[in-house]
Amino acid sequence: MLIEAIKALAGAQGLALTEKKGVCVLERVVAERRALLGRKRLTYRAKFRIVEDKKEVHFSELLKESGFGLSMGHEGLSPGFGFRKQTYKTGLGPREGSIEEQSRLLGRVYAYTFDFGTVRNALEGAARDAGYTFHWKFVL
Repeated sequence: MLIEAIKALAGAQGLALTEKKGVCVLERVVAERRALLGRKRLTYRAKFRIVEDKKEVHFSELLKESGFGLSMGHEGLSPGFGFRKQTYKTGLGPREGSIEEQSRLLGRVYAYTFDFGTVRNALEGAARDAGYTFHWKFVL
């Protein structure tokens, strides 16, 4: 069964698998930076829906940076104190490469080696092995 293969994939990649209203979510915090008065996290999130009657898997993924705490007027933030939260998505199609490439674009320095292309490719392979077609969607 496809969902069992995906559960095994999630366990091997260290991803948390949840399901709500027919949409399954694979999620993992890939980097975290802590400061005296705050924290920033970089999270990989993949969403997919299994459409049984059409034998299709609809897939979407994003890279999200979130944080909370006080800014001290550095790291490109506005001067003074304040709060900031940002989210970054992977664009109109699946991204290749590792999240480190995306992180450099964001001007951050994270130390990790998580490659989210392997998650997408493994999920696509599991879907094809189970007889499903795999479709990347911008919004799920």
